[in-house]
Amino acid sequence: MPPILTDLQPRLALAVEASREAGRITLEYFGRADLDVERKHDDTPVTEADRKAEEHLRRRIAEAFPDDGIFGEELAERSGTSGFRWILDPIDGTKSFIHGVPLYSTLVGVQCEGQSVLGVIRIPALDECVYAARGHGAWYVRANGAPRRASVSRQKSLEKALFLTSEILSFDQTGRRAVFDRLQATAQLTRTWGDGYGYLMVATGRADLMVDPIMELWDAAALAPILEEAGGTFTDWRGNPTFQAGEGIATNGLLLEEVLAIVAEGSGGKEANPVPM
Repeated sequence: MPPILTDLQPRLALAVEASREAGRITLEYFGRADLDVERKHDDTPVTEADRKAEEHLRRRIAEAFPDDGIFGEELAERSGTSGFRWILDPIDGTKSFIHGVPLYSTLVGVQCEGQSVLGVIRIPALDECVYAARGHGAWYVRANGAPRRASVSRQKSLEKALFLTSEILSFDQTGRRAVFDRLQATAQLTRTWGDGYGYLMVATGRADLMVDPIMELWDAAALAPILEEAGGTFTDWRGNPTFQAGEGIATNGLLLEEVLAIVAEGSGGKEANPVPM
Protein backbone atom coordinates (compact mmCIF):
# COMPACT_ATOMS: atom_id res chain seq x y z
CA MET A 1 0.00 0.00 0.00
CA PRO A 2 1.49 3.42 -0.92
CA PRO A 3 2.51 5.71 1.95
CA ILE A 4 -0.05 8.30 0.86
CA LEU A 5 -2.74 5.98 2.27
CA THR A 6 -1.05 4.71 5.41
CA ASP A 7 1.11 7.42 6.96
CA LEU A 8 -0.96 10.60 6.99
CA GLN A 9 -2.30 10.64 10.54
CA PRO A 10 1.03 10.85 12.42
CA ARG A 11 2.19 13.56 10.06
CA LEU A 12 -1.05 15.47 10.44
CA ALA A 13 -0.76 15.28 14.22
CA LEU A 14 2.76 16.68 14.04
CA ALA A 15 1.74 19.39 11.58
CA VAL A 16 -1.05 20.58 13.87
CA GLU A 17 1.15 20.54 16.98
CA ALA A 18 4.26 22.05 15.37
CA SER A 19 2.25 24.80 13.67
CA ARG A 20 0.88 25.76 17.08
CA GLU A 21 4.39 25.95 18.48
CA ALA A 22 5.66 27.94 15.49
CA GLY A 23 2.70 30.27 15.80
CA ARG A 24 3.63 30.99 19.40
CA ILE A 25 7.11 31.93 18.23
CA THR A 26 5.65 34.46 15.80
CA LEU A 27 3.56 35.98 18.59
CA GLU A 28 6.74 36.80 20.51
CA TYR A 29 7.54 39.26 17.71
CA PHE A 30 4.02 40.34 16.71
CA GLY A 31 3.28 44.00 17.41
CA ARG A 32 6.80 44.83 18.54
CA ALA A 33 7.89 48.39 17.75
CA ASP A 34 11.51 47.27 17.37
CA LEU A 35 10.79 44.52 14.80
CA ASP A 36 13.52 44.55 12.16
CA VAL A 37 12.12 44.10 8.64
CA GLU A 38 14.46 43.08 5.82
CA ARG A 39 13.82 42.89 2.07
CA LYS A 40 14.49 39.71 0.14
CA HIS A 41 15.78 39.50 -3.42
CA ASP A 42 12.22 39.75 -4.77
CA ASP A 43 11.61 42.85 -2.58
CA THR A 44 9.18 41.01 -0.28
CA PRO A 45 9.59 41.53 3.48
CA VAL A 46 11.04 39.00 5.91
CA THR A 47 11.69 39.13 9.66
CA GLU A 48 13.49 37.14 12.29
CA ALA A 49 10.09 35.72 13.26
CA ASP A 50 9.77 34.09 9.82
CA ARG A 51 13.14 32.41 10.15
CA LYS A 52 12.76 31.34 13.78
CA ALA A 53 9.36 29.81 13.13
CA GLU A 54 10.57 27.90 10.08
CA GLU A 55 13.66 26.68 11.93
CA HIS A 56 11.39 25.28 14.63
CA LEU A 57 9.13 23.55 12.13
CA ARG A 58 12.11 22.00 10.37
CA ARG A 59 13.62 20.77 13.62
CA ARG A 60 10.39 19.11 14.70
CA ILE A 61 9.88 17.46 11.31
CA ALA A 62 13.47 16.22 11.10
CA GLU A 63 13.25 14.68 14.56
CA ALA A 64 10.00 12.83 13.85
CA PHE A 65 10.43 11.99 10.15
CA PRO A 66 14.14 12.15 9.27
CA ASP A 67 13.60 10.69 5.80
CA ASP A 68 11.05 13.30 4.71
CA GLY A 69 12.02 16.20 2.46
CA ILE A 70 11.41 19.81 3.50
CA PHE A 71 10.80 22.81 1.25
CA GLY A 72 10.20 26.17 2.93
CA GLU A 73 10.00 29.81 2.01
CA GLU A 74 12.94 31.06 4.05
CA LEU A 75 15.58 28.30 4.19
CA ALA A 76 17.28 25.89 1.78
CA GLU A 77 15.46 22.78 0.63
CA ARG A 78 16.29 19.46 2.29
CA SER A 79 15.88 16.37 0.15
CA GLY A 80 14.30 13.18 1.45
CA THR A 81 13.87 9.53 0.55
CA SER A 82 10.45 8.66 2.03
CA GLY A 83 8.31 10.08 -0.75
CA PHE A 84 6.93 12.79 1.53
CA ARG A 85 7.89 16.46 1.25
CA TRP A 86 6.83 19.09 3.77
CA ILE A 87 6.09 22.53 2.32
CA LEU A 88 6.28 25.37 4.84
CA ASP A 89 5.31 29.02 5.03
CA PRO A 90 6.07 30.14 8.60
CA ILE A 91 4.33 33.50 8.15
CA ASP A 92 1.94 33.74 5.23
CA GLY A 93 0.98 37.39 5.14
CA THR A 94 4.20 38.95 6.39
CA LYS A 95 2.90 42.38 5.31
CA SER A 96 -0.01 41.95 7.71
CA PHE A 97 2.34 40.66 10.40
CA ILE A 98 4.73 43.60 10.28
CA HIS A 99 1.86 46.10 10.45
CA GLY A 100 0.25 44.45 13.47
CA VAL A 101 -2.71 42.99 11.57
CA PRO A 102 -3.71 39.63 13.13
CA LEU A 103 -4.73 37.92 9.86
CA TYR A 104 -1.35 36.34 9.06
CA SER A 105 -1.04 32.56 9.16
CA THR A 106 1.37 29.67 9.54
CA LEU A 107 0.95 27.17 6.69
CA VAL A 108 2.10 23.56 6.75
CA GLY A 109 1.50 21.24 3.81
CA VAL A 110 2.71 17.76 2.93
CA GLN A 111 3.15 16.50 -0.63
CA CYS A 112 3.35 12.85 -1.70
CA GLU A 113 3.33 11.28 -5.14
CA GLY A 114 2.56 14.64 -6.77
CA GLN A 115 -0.41 15.38 -4.52
CA SER A 116 -0.85 17.70 -1.58
CA VAL A 117 -2.10 15.19 0.97
CA LEU A 118 -2.50 17.21 4.16
CA GLY A 119 -2.56 20.81 5.24
CA VAL A 120 -2.79 23.14 8.21
CA ILE A 121 -3.76 26.81 8.24
CA ARG A 122 -3.12 28.31 11.66
CA ILE A 123 -3.91 31.93 12.59
CA PRO A 124 -1.75 32.48 15.70
CA ALA A 125 -3.00 35.92 16.71
CA LEU A 126 -6.67 34.83 16.53
CA ASP A 127 -6.08 31.30 17.84
CA GLU A 128 -7.90 29.69 14.91
CA CYS A 129 -6.86 26.62 12.94
CA VAL A 130 -8.26 24.51 10.13
CA TYR A 131 -6.57 21.27 9.10
CA ALA A 132 -7.19 18.21 6.95
CA ALA A 133 -5.71 15.03 5.52
CA ARG A 134 -6.97 13.20 2.45
CA GLY A 135 -9.79 10.88 3.43
CA HIS A 136 -9.92 12.11 7.03
CA GLY A 137 -12.10 15.21 6.72
CA ALA A 138 -11.40 18.86 7.47
CA TRP A 139 -11.51 20.18 11.02
CA TYR A 140 -11.73 23.62 12.58
CA VAL A 141 -10.73 24.59 16.10
CA ARG A 142 -10.69 27.93 17.86
CA ALA A 143 -9.01 28.75 21.18
CA ASN A 144 -9.54 25.88 23.59
CA GLY A 145 -12.66 24.56 21.92
CA ALA A 146 -13.09 21.04 20.60
CA PRO A 147 -12.40 20.44 16.89
CA ARG A 148 -15.51 20.44 14.72
CA ARG A 149 -16.03 19.54 11.11
CA ALA A 150 -15.10 22.32 8.70
CA SER A 151 -17.57 22.79 5.87
CA VAL A 152 -17.85 25.26 3.02
CA SER A 153 -20.91 27.42 2.48
CA ARG A 154 -23.97 26.38 0.46
CA GLN A 155 -24.24 29.68 -1.39
CA LYS A 156 -25.28 29.05 -5.00
CA SER A 157 -25.35 32.61 -6.30
CA LEU A 158 -22.28 34.78 -6.86
CA GLU A 159 -24.53 37.80 -6.49
CA LYS A 160 -25.00 36.86 -2.83
CA ALA A 161 -21.43 35.73 -2.21
CA LEU A 162 -18.46 37.08 -0.28
CA PHE A 163 -15.43 37.28 -2.60
CA LEU A 164 -11.93 37.53 -1.12
CA THR A 165 -8.48 38.13 -2.53
CA SER A 166 -5.08 38.81 -1.02
CA GLU A 167 -3.98 41.83 -3.04
CA ILE A 168 -5.74 43.77 -5.80
CA LEU A 169 -2.40 44.86 -7.27
CA SER A 170 -1.64 41.26 -8.25
CA PHE A 171 -4.47 41.38 -10.81
CA ASP A 172 -2.82 44.42 -12.40
CA GLN A 173 0.61 42.78 -12.32
CA THR A 174 -0.66 39.78 -14.27
CA GLY A 175 -2.78 41.73 -16.73
CA ARG A 176 -6.00 40.37 -15.24
CA ARG A 177 -7.58 43.44 -13.65
CA ALA A 178 -10.76 42.78 -15.66
CA VAL A 179 -11.25 39.58 -13.65
CA PHE A 180 -11.16 41.41 -10.34
CA ASP A 181 -13.46 44.17 -11.59
CA ARG A 182 -16.05 41.68 -12.86
CA LEU A 183 -15.95 39.54 -9.72
CA GLN A 184 -16.27 42.61 -7.53
CA ALA A 185 -19.16 43.95 -9.61
CA THR A 186 -20.98 40.61 -9.43
CA ALA A 187 -20.37 39.51 -5.84
CA GLN A 188 -22.40 40.94 -3.00
CA LEU A 189 -19.30 41.82 -0.98
CA THR A 190 -15.57 42.01 -1.74
CA ARG A 191 -12.81 42.17 0.85
CA THR A 192 -9.03 41.68 1.01
CA TRP A 193 -9.09 39.45 4.08
CA GLY A 194 -6.37 37.61 2.28
CA ASP A 195 -3.53 35.14 2.41
CA GLY A 196 -4.11 31.98 4.45
CA TYR A 197 -6.85 33.58 6.52
CA GLY A 198 -9.05 34.04 3.47
CA TYR A 199 -8.76 30.38 2.55
CA LEU A 200 -9.61 29.41 6.14
CA MET A 201 -12.75 31.52 5.79
CA VAL A 202 -13.78 29.69 2.61
CA ALA A 203 -13.08 26.29 4.21
CA THR A 204 -15.22 27.17 7.23
CA GLY A 205 -18.14 28.62 5.23
CA ARG A 206 -17.65 32.24 6.23
CA ALA A 207 -16.63 33.29 2.72
CA ASP A 208 -17.69 31.74 -0.58
CA LEU A 209 -14.73 32.21 -2.90
CA MET A 210 -11.16 33.46 -2.95
CA VAL A 211 -9.13 34.23 -6.06
CA ASP A 212 -5.40 34.97 -6.25
CA PRO A 213 -3.52 35.57 -9.53
CA ILE A 214 -0.08 35.03 -7.94
CA MET A 215 0.80 32.26 -5.49
CA GLU A 216 4.01 30.53 -4.53
CA LEU A 217 4.20 26.82 -3.84
CA TRP A 218 4.39 27.41 -0.08
CA ASP A 219 1.26 29.58 -0.30
CA ALA A 220 -0.81 26.88 -1.97
CA ALA A 221 0.40 23.44 -0.87
CA ALA A 222 -1.62 23.30 2.35
CA LEU A 223 -4.84 24.56 0.82
CA ALA A 224 -6.11 21.85 -1.55
CA PRO A 225 -6.70 19.05 0.99
CA ILE A 226 -8.35 21.46 3.41
CA LEU A 227 -10.77 22.93 0.89
CA GLU A 228 -11.57 19.64 -0.77
CA GLU A 229 -12.12 17.77 2.49
CA ALA A 230 -14.39 20.65 3.56
CA GLY A 231 -16.49 20.08 0.43
CA GLY A 232 -15.06 22.83 -1.75
CA THR A 233 -12.53 23.20 -4.54
CA PHE A 234 -9.03 24.55 -5.03
CA THR A 235 -7.98 24.89 -8.67
CA ASP A 236 -5.92 26.92 -11.08
CA TRP A 237 -7.64 29.55 -13.21
CA ARG A 238 -8.71 26.93 -15.74
CA GLY A 239 -10.39 24.76 -13.16
CA ASN A 240 -7.66 22.14 -12.88
CA PRO A 241 -7.23 20.79 -9.32
CA THR A 242 -3.58 21.68 -8.71
CA PHE A 243 -1.51 23.61 -6.18
CA GLN A 244 1.44 24.11 -8.54
CA ALA A 245 0.07 26.59 -11.09
CA GLY A 246 1.27 29.83 -9.50
CA GLU A 247 -2.32 30.99 -9.07
CA GLY A 248 -5.41 29.79 -7.22
CA ILE A 249 -9.18 29.77 -7.01
CA ALA A 250 -10.95 28.47 -3.92
CA THR A 251 -14.72 28.05 -3.95
CA ASN A 252 -17.50 26.24 -2.16
CA GLY A 253 -17.85 24.12 -5.31
CA LEU A 254 -21.30 25.46 -6.13
CA LEU A 255 -19.85 28.71 -7.50
CA LEU A 256 -16.89 27.22 -9.39
CA GLU A 257 -18.36 27.20 -12.90
CA GLU A 258 -19.69 30.75 -12.58
CA VAL A 259 -16.33 31.98 -11.30
CA LEU A 260 -14.39 30.15 -14.03
CA ALA A 261 -16.57 31.74 -16.70
CA ILE A 262 -15.74 35.21 -15.39
CA VAL A 263 -12.06 34.34 -15.06
CA ALA A 264 -11.88 33.01 -18.63
CA GLU A 265 -13.60 36.07 -20.03
CA GLY A 266 -11.37 38.49 -18.15
CA SER A 267 -8.04 36.67 -18.51
CA GLY A 268 -7.66 37.12 -22.25
CA GLY A 269 -5.71 33.89 -22.70
CA LYS A 270 -3.12 34.68 -20.02
CA GLU A 271 -0.90 31.73 -19.14
CA ALA A 272 -0.63 30.37 -15.62
CA ASN A 273 2.22 31.60 -13.44
CA PRO A 274 5.00 28.99 -13.09
CA VAL A 275 5.77 27.78 -9.58
CA PRO A 276 9.14 26.25 -8.68
CA MET A 277 8.95 22.52 -7.96
